This record gives sequence, C-alpha cells and structure tokens, in this order.
Amino acid sequence: MPALPPLALYVHVPWCVRKCPYCDFNSHGVGRGATLPEEAYLEALLADLDADIALVGERPIGSVFIGGGTPSLMSPAFYAQFFSALSQRLTLAAGCEVTLEANPGTVEQQRFAGYREAGINRLSIGVQSFQAQQLQVLGRIHSGDEARLAVESARRAGFDNLNLDLMHGLPGQTLALALDDLEQALALEPEHLSWYQLTLEPNTEFHSHPPRLPEDDLLWDIQDAGHTRLEKAGLTRYEISAYAQPGRRSQHNLNYWSFGDYLGIGAGAHGKLSRWVDGELVIERRWKSRQPEAYLRRMNDPRGFVAGHQQIDKDELPLEFAMNALRLVDGVDMAAWAASTGRPISDMEYRMASLRNQGLLVQDTGRMQATPHGLLFLNELLTRIAEQSET
Repeated sequence: MPALPPLALYVHVPWCVRKCPYCDFNSHGVGRGATLPEEAYLEALLADLDADIALVGERPIGSVFIGGGTPSLMSPAFYAQFFSALSQRLTLAAGCEVTLEANPGTVEQQRFAGYREAGINRLSIGVQSFQAQQLQVLGRIHSGDEARLAVESARRAGFDNLNLDLMHGLPGQTLALALDDLEQALALEPEHLSWYQLTLEPNTEFHSHPPRLPEDDLLWDIQDAGHTRLEKAGLTRYEISAYAQPGRRSQHNLNYWSFGDYLGIGAGAHGKLSRWVDGELVIERRWKSRQPEAYLRRMNDPRGFVAGHQQIDKDELPLEFAMNALRLVDGVDMAAWAASTGRPISDMEYRMASLRNQGLLVQDTGRMQATPHGLLFLNELLTRIAEQSET
C-alpha cells in the first residue's frame, strides 16, 4: 500500500487560571495558585496514548503540540516525565518540532528553562494585545510588560523559535492601536506570528453578550495595513492568519493544513488517523472525553478515553481536505490530495474547474490554491466546494 500521511501528536491540557470571554476551546478555569493533579493526569495521558499506539504502528512523530487551556501551568517535571515515557513508546523524527503554549504570567516565565530541558524546543506565547484596556476587555491576566518579559525569559532559557499570538479587530480598537500592537510584537523579533481577527464563537461569553466590534471598513483597513507591515518586516504570510520568518513555518500546523494525521490525547483532544483496509484508505476522526474529571475517571473505565469516533465518508472528503489546504496561501500540490485521501485526482479536479473560471482558484491544474480574491472570501469558496460535493 502507498505510504500513509505524516503523523503528529497533539496533547491537550484543559486547565487555565481564568476562562477568557472569547475562548471556545476546552478550557476550565481553576483560579490562581490552584494545585493541579499532575501525577494523575500524566498517568491518564500515557494510558490514553498506549490505547492509541496500536492504530499507528511504528510511524514516527513529526511534530508535537501541547495546547490548552494553559499548558504552562504544568511543571517542567511533568513534561520531563511525559517526554521520557513518550520516547519509550514512539519515535520522534529527527528535528521534531515540539511546541508548548504558554501565557506571559510570571510563574510560567520561571519555568521556561525547565521546559527547554524537558525537550520542548518551541514556545507559543499568548500575548493577544499589549494594550492595557484591550487586555482587560479580553479577560487576560497579564500586562503588556509581562508579555515582553516573557519573551526575554524565553530567550534566556535558550528558545530560538518563538510564536506570538496576537489578535486584531478588538472592541474599541482603532487602526493606530492595531498597528501599535504589531510594532510592539515586531520589536520582540519573533520567528513566527499568529495574527488573527477576533470572532464571536458559540458557547462563549462574548457570543452571549457581544461587545461592539470595529466596522467592516475598519477591519479591512487593519488587515491591509497590518499585512503590509508584517511583510515589510520579513514575516511572510503562509496561512490565513500566520506569518513566519524563512524556514520558521509551524511544522505542526502545516501537517494539519496538508491533511496529515495526528494522534490526540488528553481531555477533549481530537485526532485524525488513516489506515488501509482491503485496499481502501479509511480516515477516521476520534475525540476524547472533555471534562477533566470525567477524563481522569476513564482510567478505570473499560470503554477507555474515546468519547466518539467517525469515519469520514468519501463524499465529504473534498470539503474536509479543502477546509485545511485552502488556508495555505500557496495551497497544496494535487498529489497531496491523492496521497492523503486515497482518491484519484480526477475526483477533485472536476469540482475545481468552475471555481477556477470564477477566479476563486488559481489557473494551475497541478495545485489546489486560492487566488488572493479567493482567500478574502474563503468561506464562500468552501461553501461552493461543499455544494459541488453534494451534486
């Protein structure tokens, strides 16, 4: 059988100090100074991993991403033990990118050197804004000064690969304030910047009690001016909301957007795994129990940690693939479609022909790539692909 897609590992840590009003991730506020059940959670993570290993055989792990929640609430010792156990179970590919999401709080900063020693080689620091008023509205518990200190601490700890998360389109934000956030971020010389627009997601406080956001014309101005500034600074946009220095694109996220496979362990973690069955590629999504307490109880449950799973129907593959691939500015080679789905290129080509003629996809039959116009109206583009998939 042809080779299966590359494989990554996602690890979810569900706790945070306080739930932000815009956050729709599986995160649970515990307050400052809370004692987390590190030993129990480590035991559960490894049992979760052990149950999934049979699904991936000896495939190497190309990248690891530890998200949350706030993974930096866990101690360096927790991660040292985790990676020691992980190395006994799976092979990490040479140069494996290992990312930890961290908040700029002072406690987490003191742990950065320990994280580096544990095997983490990339930090993603959730700054969101440097403006005091914006941080307060967003429910963040750090200041702009603490964000700058966090980057300085990470550099002293030996991290030479940093991502900063920054938001725009915030309540009360002007063009000048948005650009000032970018200038302060650029002054810290991050290798990678995730710069994304605030959206009001279901099941969040902001969705229930919407703040007043900037008008559409201002949002366009912010995006245009911000994009120009980032490109001038040498950070190239390679994904809808991601900019990077040369050679510093997130390997983990590239695997997602290229429709690669990933194991997902931890409370609420999602995974996507492919396998050959009777000559046909079967692709399945799996997700784990969401509530931390319920997840920990699964240690003694014969059902294991999986809360649900679903095989992706071949008729749904075009939309599933496009939702990821078209986020990439350069798109993907159509060979990736065949390799990742087990379906012939012709299955996708006929769906794309009319979209090329409409100027939404580039006129290159060897790639699936949105035009600049298509990137601006990506949701509309995906809707049309979905409609064609149903005919």
